[in-house]
Amino acid sequence: MSERRFSMADAVRFGWETVKGNLGFFIVLLLAASLIQNLPGIIAGFAKKFPIISLTLFLAGWLLGFVVQMGLIKVSLKFCDGTKGKLDDLLSSFNLLLNFIAGTFLYGLIIMGGSLLLVIPGVIWAVKFSLTPYFIVDRNLGPIEALKASSKATEGAKWDLFLFGLLLGLINLAGALALVVGLFVTMPVTMLAYAHAYRTLAGGEKSPAESPETGDGEGPDELQDEGPVATQGEAPGAPAEEMDAAVPEESSGGVREKRPEKIHVTSSKGVMYINLGD
Repeated sequence: MSERRFSMADAVRFGWETVKGNLGFFIVLLLAASLIQNLPGIIAGFAKKFPIISLTLFLAGWLLGFVVQMGLIKVSLKFCDGTKGKLDDLLSSFNLLLNFIAGTFLYGLIIMGGSLLLVIPGVIWAVKFSLTPYFIVDRNLGPIEALKASSKATEGAKWDLFLFGLLLGLINLAGALALVVGLFVTMPVTMLAYAHAYRTLAGGEKSPAESPETGDGEGPDELQDEGPVATQGEAPGAPAEEMDAAVPEESSGGVREKRPEKIHVTSSKGVMYINLGD
């Protein structure tokens, strides 16, 4: 069994607490998502006399449906990472559209093929590759790489994910029975709960950023133990050492004689200070 388990109770609790603290945002989010997906189809219904326009609007709505799905996943993952999602996130993943469509198509083919094999393999494969959309949105993987990543992430957790899916379905059913209005609560709860399960099974955040320089006062070792700065006329650092040196002195006869004088030598951090004195 895989050690990367997840707790269904923790996932649902996370979804509930997050929605409870941001209920207004999620209501607006779901309304906006529904409008974006359905508006082109509604307009297409009034343009039946113009087949080309109607078909174009239908395809636009179909593509926008995928974009909105990616946006909802992105919003959910942001909340999992401690960042509040934005309405702009709904339409922020156009660059992943081809990968997402291809991944969704392959996922559907896998389930269909498994269902032809006495259904049970189809259920197993549906759970095994269920995290594929999240890997595409979260880590910008291609469809094949995302399928492989989902297969690896769900090792040892397929049975739990299957039961988890049933639980989330029952939660949404309860929301639908609550005069449908309850879906504005249960849908974001289940959406966030599944994203939480993905984060746990996938092993944390997508791209841990390297810590930037923070200016905390730490620097290279050679800069840590700076000595006092020398001021004019004063040599910092260690006490002066004295030594005799022969300094030439001109005599009355024009011939230089040598007279011993004191040379004060001090050093600090490799810098030598010399001060001549009597």
